[in-house]
Amino acid sequence: MKTVILCGGRGTRLGEHGANIPKALIEIGGRPVLWHLMKIYASHGLNDFTLCLGYLGDAIKRYFLEHHWLYSDFTLEMSRGGNYLLRRHDLIDEDWRVTFADTGLDTNTGGRLKRVEHYIEHSIGDDETFCVTYGDGLANIDLGALVEFHHRHGRIATLTAVHPRSNFGLIKLDDEGAVMEFDEKPVITDWINGGFFVFNRKIFDYLDDDCVLEREPFERLARERQLIAYRHTGFWKCMDTYKDNLEFNQLWDAGGAEWKTWE
Repeated sequence: MKTVILCGGRGTRLGEHGANIPKALIEIGGRPVLWHLMKIYASHGLNDFTLCLGYLGDAIKRYFLEHHWLYSDFTLEMSRGGNYLLRRHDLIDEDWRVTFADTGLDTNTGGRLKRVEHYIEHSIGDDETFCVTYGDGLANIDLGALVEFHHRHGRIATLTAVHPRSNFGLIKLDDEGAVMEFDEKPVITDWINGGFFVFNRKIFDYLDDDCVLEREPFERLARERQLIAYRHTGFWKCMDTYKDNLEFNQLWDAGGAEWKTWE
């Protein structure tokens, strides 16, 4: 099953740390967040990736090519569209198949997905489903259970709903305003879209060349009762700011990397 990773956006909230390097290459424990994400998918047997590149996309291509120490031999297949396919031979470390797709510098999420439709159609075979995720969120999600949930409900689109953690500590007050207790960055009870999607290829009928996936396409799917949520209550965190990156590295260094689903 193909997995599409949306890793073409600008890391504007990372400040100077996202100015000269794509967010997907910012490191956790000495490896890019993209590597961690791909390791999660590969640990569930999902190792056929299409990377939707955009801002500083060449840096992501270079990362895979220049880290050739992972490979004993590899084949690089070029295409006129500027995309290429890296095939491994006797791979030492990762058993991955990776397609790099230049989907535009500032293309929106739905447009990026629409622009790799031909890769999905050419590889999907008899199974009409494929996975999609953002390039900056990590979780200890059971991807096999997610895919099975999608098949069982028979909708066009499944998203993963998660409980985010508050960015702020909360205080509890009594009726007179006296502080009774502090609650440091609690988990919020509301659900948000945590990414980790499974789509039927009919999703492409809802997309155009530069739409925002989370707006009109999802709104239309919801109206048509074709969008369902898989509830994930385990670890989930996205790397939106430099502070998030520091927290990811602290977890990794302390042995608390709950997203590490591989050996």
